Amino acid sequence: MLVYGILTVALGIAAVGDLSWWYVFAIDLIVFLVSFGDLFFSPKKSQLRFKRTLAEEMERGLPYSVVIEVSNPTAYSFSYRLIDSLPQSFVRPFPVRGTILKDSVVRITYETSPADRGKYEINKLYFRYRSLFGLWEKQTTIELPEELKVIPDLTETRQYLENAQKFLLYEGLKIRKQLSGSGEFAKIRSYVVGDDPRKINWRQTAKLREVMTNEYEPEHGKYITILIDCGRMMGAELKKGNRLEKALEASLTVAAAALKKGDYVSVLAFSKEIKVYVPPAKGMAHLQTILQAIYNVKVDAAESNYAAVLQYLEMMQKKRSLILLFSDVRTFLHEESALIYLKRLRQRHLFFMIGVEDQTLVKRTKTEPADVQAAMLKSIAQQQMLFKKREKNKWEKQGLQMIEAPEEQLAVTAVSQYIEIMNQSLL
Repeated sequence: MLVYGILTVALGIAAVGDLSWWYVFAIDLIVFLVSFGDLFFSPKKSQLRFKRTLAEEMERGLPYSVVIEVSNPTAYSFSYRLIDSLPQSFVRPFPVRGTILKDSVVRITYETSPADRGKYEINKLYFRYRSLFGLWEKQTTIELPEELKVIPDLTETRQYLENAQKFLLYEGLKIRKQLSGSGEFAKIRSYVVGDDPRKINWRQTAKLREVMTNEYEPEHGKYITILIDCGRMMGAELKKGNRLEKALEASLTVAAAALKKGDYVSVLAFSKEIKVYVPPAKGMAHLQTILQAIYNVKVDAAESNYAAVLQYLEMMQKKRSLILLFSDVRTFLHEESALIYLKRLRQRHLFFMIGVEDQTLVKRTKTEPADVQAAMLKSIAQQQMLFKKREKNKWEKQGLQMIEAPEEQLAVTAVSQYIEIMNQSLL
């Protein structure tokens, strides 16, 4: 278009003089037809081969590389632009530009990051390339169907599985030792300074002529039931994601910790009705079953029906278990009907609720009342905190423990509470 525009302007100026308009139109037409010869110096669409390589599963918020392999078996080099059909919730660094030489295979790499969990289909690849002189550009659309799953961020789960003590110490917490002499017998080892003298194994000490001691560990084979609230309030946005995202990440970390210790884990996701139920099982392979069942749960625009889910749980879970509920504490405190079912569940199960702390409310209670408006905001925030504290005390008197944690410490707090309950043999 640039060459054609310059030529047209030049001929137009010449036409003002003695040059005939017929010559102008004839020269324009000849140049236009000659330009088609440039198309012979570019590959045909059917000669190019494309292949996309990407991970079948991506974790939310983490960067991943996608590779597009382009095979050019022709004798022509060309420059290109490509756009991949990624969903709108992905980072889209398009168009990707570059050059492919003749008779070569090029691997084009770009980086993306998914923002929302779910199952996606990526079908088309849009590819444009220019000929040798760049007078014409061809476009081809390639069908490359792919299925992609975006799962929760498992960074904290991996950190725990790599080193449980280091994972907890990072947040200033320690794995608590179990009560003396409690738990299952693990092994006999050499006595070291600081061991409980009551655990000395005198028979092995006399046989080996070296002080030996018994080592115990928390009992295995306990039942852990994780409840994940998917109601309206779990859609509240946090610094990274929303409450449901943090609850999913924390619940998977707790599940990994319990499965690693040989416990049975079941998971139930709910809102106004039951969305997902994974029956109890043990072994690390069960973690993948849980992940595939809950990775696509979404926040519902409805209030959670706690009474229905607790009634369902009472019917499904007959053995004594630790029930960990990830939900919004403030919303739960208004559910008087749930208290009746929880009192019945408490007779058989141990209940513990974990929620994300409202940082805005905490910040409001600590602000200086510089003016009337700030004083009103602070007083309302303090009133809400007092209401929450009063209602929590009422529930805790019934033996129903509740705790709130900052969003970045939710997984650590949940695992720490689980370990403490197991080490104290409360089940």
